[in-house]
Amino acid sequence: MPRSRQRCGWCGDDPLYVSYHDEEWGVPLHDDNALFEFLLLEGFQAGLSWITILRKRDAFRRAFDGFIPQKVARYTPARLEKLMQDSGIIRNRQKIESAVANARAFLQVQEEFGSFDAYNWGFVDGRPLVNSWTEMSEIPAYTELAEKYSKDLKARGFKFVGPTVVYAHMQATGMVNDHITGCFRHRELKKLR
Repeated sequence: MPRSRQRCGWCGDDPLYVSYHDEEWGVPLHDDNALFEFLLLEGFQAGLSWITILRKRDAFRRAFDGFIPQKVARYTPARLEKLMQDSGIIRNRQKIESAVANARAFLQVQEEFGSFDAYNWGFVDGRPLVNSWTEMSEIPAYTELAEKYSKDLKARGFKFVGPTVVYAHMQATGMVNDHITGCFRHRELKKLR
C-alpha cells in the first residue's frame, strides 16, 4: 500500500480498515445478496464502530448462512437462540430478530421490484451521487434522501434502518461517493458514474 496515497481519515492505518476503504467502500454494488449483507451489517453496527463489524464479518457470514435472504427469512426461534449463543457476532436480541424481519421484507421487495437492486438504486435514479467534500467534518451523518429511503424501508417492515444506518448503507454500496476529494478513491469511483 503506497504511502503517497491520500485516503479518507476514518480508515486510519488498520490494514483491515484500509483494505475495506480501498476496495469496497463506495463501490457501486448491484448484487442482491451483497446488498442484503450490507443492510444487515449496517443494522448490527448501529451504536458500534464499523471496524468492530468488519472484524466479525466472517463470523456473521457463517452465522447468517452467507447472508442468503431466503435462508435467513426461514429462521426459527430455536435458530435465533443459537445465534444468541454465538460469541463471534453481536449478540443483541433485537438486532438478531430484525435480521429475520429484514430478510422477509427484502424478499417482498425483490418480488415487487424484480430485485432489491432495482429498488435500492431507484432512490438515486440508478447513478451514484458524487459529493465534493474536502474535509471529513463536512460529511453528514444522514441526508434528506436517506430519511426518505429510511421511511420507505420502515413502511415495508424493515427494522434498524434509521436515516444514519441507511446513509451508511448508501455510502458503503456506492449509491453516494463520500470519499473526500483529496482521496485517491474519490477520483477512481467518480469515473464509474
